[in-house]
Parts: sequence; C-alpha cells; structure tokens
Amino acid sequence: MEELLYELSSESRLGILRELNKKNCNMTGIASKLDLTTTEASRQLQRLSDARLAQKQPDGTYSITNYGRLVIHLSSHLEFVFKHKEYFLTHEVWGLPNQFLNRLGELSGSNLKMDVLENINTVQRITKEAQEYIWRGGFEQPLNIDPILAELIPKGVKCRSLFLKRFIPKDPLIPEVARGTEMRMIDTFPVSLLMTEKVAGIAFPFVDGRADYAGFVGSDPISLNWARDLFLYYWEKGERI
Repeated sequence: MEELLYELSSESRLGILRELNKKNCNMTGIASKLDLTTTEASRQLQRLSDARLAQKQPDGTYSITNYGRLVIHLSSHLEFVFKHKEYFLTHEVWGLPNQFLNRLGELSGSNLKMDVLENINTVQRITKEAQEYIWRGGFEQPLNIDPILAELIPKGVKCRSLFLKRFIPKDPLIPEVARGTEMRMIDTFPVSLLMTEKVAGIAFPFVDGRADYAGFVGSDPISLNWARDLFLYYWEKGERI
C-alpha cells in the first residue's frame, strides 16, 4: 500500500494516469499536455509501467491498465474528502451506513455551500423549481418552504417528509401540505436532506450533533443517485405518521 501511495504522491504521475484514463497517448503527447520534458515524461511513464499502473502498446502509445483504472476511480473518493477537509474536520459523517460512507466520493460533482443565508434561499429555490417530487428529511425542517409546497402539491408535485421523532412539528401543517404529503418518522437520519428530481442539498451535522445549513448542492446524476438511495434507505425504515 505504501508503494501505491508513493506512486500517486507525484503530481506528474497522477496527471499522466488521469490523461491515460481518458485515452491512450504517446510520450511526446503526454509531455506536451502536462508541460513536462520528454526525459521527465519518459521517466514517469517507466515508473508507472513498473508499478503496473500503465503499459506500453505495440504502436508506441501508453495506456492505463485495468488495475490503474480502478486505482484512479477509487482515488476520487479520497480526492473529494481532501478537497473539503476543513468541512469534514468539523462535520460528522460517521452516522452514515457503511455502504453510503464508502460511496461518499459520489458527491464529487456537487458544490460545497458554506453561507447559511444563501443556503436558506437555495432551499426555497430548489423547492420552487420542483416539477415531479420533493423529498425532505433529517433535522428541523425549514418552515419557509411550506407555503411553496401548498402551491406545488395541488399541481401534482409529490412530497415526502421524513421527520426525526424528536423534531415532529408540534404546530399543524398547512392543510394542503398535510393532505398531500407522505410523512414518516424515524429515530435517526444522519443528514439534513432536501431533493427534487433536479437537484439535491445535503448537509451534515456538526461533530457535536448540532444541525448545520452548510453542505453540498448537486444536480449531476451521480450526486442525485447517492441522495436518492440514502433517502429511500431510511424511508423504508420509517414509521408512518
């Protein structure tokens, strides 16, 4: 493992692997794309070949090996965590089931939004733009979207709310929202989540358990799929209200 991490610790070697993951390339092409001398490109390609991460083809080009492709694919998860290390130093992810923690890098296509006021406005925008469904779950639910839901539900937008038992609303919901929302309750839900068919917002709690509005917003298919799978995993465990 130390040998693999050492090979990946070079910006040049990592850059070469990423280029080869896109398409085969010869040594001069690699040197040009990564602004390396041909001598340096040759040396790094030889190291990658010795590590079985790349291989030379009969036509003189280099390609990534199946092993190398797997390494690059899995390294994206670490890259995502590294990129947002300041966030993960102060936010709790260990409440996630292992199958979702192991897929955390699937949120790589989302953007980290740290401004609380901006995120509250984003919650409203996400809700207003829903055309098929709105799913929300986790800590205290933002009440500022209930009037929006009251307008969207009669138009056919499906709504699901997954409440933590300790945060079940004490005040009655707007009648249109109450009638048109599937509601379930659960003991634990490790994130605050709001998603539609277009976009998902995911916020992790602080390490001391407090809720936070800072989190990730993504509209790419992979981020959406991660959020959808997580919501449905807990939805199936929830009790009807």
